[in-house]
Amino acid sequence: MDSTLRVARRAIAAPALICAAALAAGCASSSTSNTASSGSAPATPAASSAPPPTPVATQAAATTPTPPPGPGPCPTRSLQLKLGVSQGTAGSVYTVIDFTNISNVTCTLYGYPGVSLASGKPVTQIGKAAAENPATPRQLVTLAPNTTGNALLRIVDAQNYPASRCDPATSHYIQVYPPNQTTPAYIKYRTTACASKSVRILTVDVVKPGSGSSS
Repeated sequence: MDSTLRVARRAIAAPALICAAALAAGCASSSTSNTASSGSAPATPAASSAPPPTPVATQAAATTPTPPPGPGPCPTRSLQLKLGVSQGTAGSVYTVIDFTNISNVTCTLYGYPGVSLASGKPVTQIGKAAAENPATPRQLVTLAPNTTGNALLRIVDAQNYPASRCDPATSHYIQVYPPNQTTPAYIKYRTTACASKSVRILTVDVVKPGSGSSS
């Protein structure tokens, strides 16, 4: 009897121990799960409330220095062109082209004008445009209203060349593109030009301050 009772007590105790172990494991698992769950949602950092950073390209553009404001190039419409003093030498004529600012806005001239002889209706260029004389350095010429800059033009006598090479033609205008402009101005000027593309009879200097007129 005592033997049977001891066996029965052991049988009851074993499942109880198993259940106790299972309960302990379950509690531990639940505790771990709760801890992991609470750790998966960290507090939002304070920096996230700030506006997003400026893109790199925008930052670069914002820090690029801008050129200081100043007068722009003189457009053709703002200039009055005329010939100044002319002087003949052996085989050439030197004449000055005056550029007067007739607008009420200060503007600038820099470098060489584009110059050629022209004629016809519509006006058409004859032969080659003037070569640029590199002897004089470029300089920025600032023209306040009613002030003048000038460029020296050399015109070689077309009769210095055989007619077969020159292909003589009569010009009625000097066609002038002010520096950095694409619209020409015209000055009446009658002479013999060379229509041939193998001969160049014009050479022009850079624009300089002042007037080349005799008056």
